[in-house]
Amino acid sequence: MSVSKDHVMETLARIGMPDGGDLVSHDLIRAVQIQGDAVQFVIEAPTPEIAAKMEPVRAAAEEAVRGLAGVGDVRVALTAHGPAKKQPAPSLKIGGHPKPQEGPTKPVGVKRILAIGSGKGGVGKSTVSSNLAVALAKQGRKVGLLDADIYGPSQPRMMGVNKRPASPDGKTIIPLHAHGVTLMSIGFMLEEGKAVVWRGPMLMGALQQMLGQVEWGELDVLLVDLPPGTGDVQLTLCTKSELSGAIVVSTPQDVALIDARKALDMFATLKTPVLGLIENMSLFVCPDCGAEHQIFGQGGVAAEAEKMGVPLLGALPIDLETRLAGDGGTPVAVGDGPMAQAYARIATGLIKGGMA
Repeated sequence: MSVSKDHVMETLARIGMPDGGDLVSHDLIRAVQIQGDAVQFVIEAPTPEIAAKMEPVRAAAEEAVRGLAGVGDVRVALTAHGPAKKQPAPSLKIGGHPKPQEGPTKPVGVKRILAIGSGKGGVGKSTVSSNLAVALAKQGRKVGLLDADIYGPSQPRMMGVNKRPASPDGKTIIPLHAHGVTLMSIGFMLEEGKAVVWRGPMLMGALQQMLGQVEWGELDVLLVDLPPGTGDVQLTLCTKSELSGAIVVSTPQDVALIDARKALDMFATLKTPVLGLIENMSLFVCPDCGAEHQIFGQGGVAAEAEKMGVPLLGALPIDLETRLAGDGGTPVAVGDGPMAQAYARIATGLIKGGMA
């Protein structure tokens, strides 16, 4: 006998909450997926504080669903959707005119720097960056992640960090850590919702500070989550840093590919080798019927990779659990579900290819 989504929801409706009601009546269940005898779903708490107290509820839900006839494996993710706490900015001044330097450099102790870029926003570049960093760390690499998307930093939320970095002398920056990854972002230095209204020189100066003044320590690879487009941050990174290569993220949509080609041309112009392309939002698998839908088209990134003579590093579907995990501050790659395995395959390919 095969289990159905209705069976799962009926079972979860019997799991009580500490303050009354149950998981279903509180509308906390998301992304129920059934593949054969494997069931997975997400419990989304209203706030991180509530989620911290719900591990017994998560365990009870997992045990109850595992007891259903026809169920073999059960995976339950516990996440939260709520605003990060605002933190006062440290006294360290970030942003200013860049300091002159002789030739490209890289931080002491960092073996490789990989830029992750896209031609346009909204293709999931930051999601790919955070999950790839976690996936590489899980395979034993010492990984750093620099959020260089200065106008729209999202790594503090995606990596679940809302602290501010220490600066013992007003010059040196002590990075933060989460999920095995060393982190730095302009978002740590500003209040949430505070706009960055800077001209090009201040952007370039901030990037140089986050690369050169952060004590990154010994890293096998530093991933740099670039802003979308082909502007000052990209130019500064490619010309002032010893980049090992770049990865371009795009959806299969023609409009996204037009801009992805511009990013590829930019890296070629700046003599930065492109290590490969990642196709994000490649398809959507219906959680109810299992049908596959190519919402943004099919095969566009693979065709572009073949045309450019670079590898297609991976194709990632649209996935609700990935979104919930990112909003909750625990990247989906931390777990061991299908999406975590997809990122693990990309990480393995980079390691075997000597790129990470």
